Amino acid sequence: MIKITLKKSLIASNPNQKLTAKSLGLKKIGDTIVIADDAATAGKIRVLSHLVSVEKAD
Repeated sequence: MIKITLKKSLIASNPNQKLTAKSLGLKKIGDTIVIADDAATAGKIRVLSHLVSVEKAD
């Protein structure tokens, strides 16, 4: 399991990044989710890598 936190605003992001964040359930700065670490999640993190922080969940 990994914890993903939105650290920067989505305002100036391209539409693909906004949709990816929405699919993860990240709407506002500071929103955090805990999700399974799999290939699909890794691809979403790659798209949003400059906007989110990722760490291992306890």
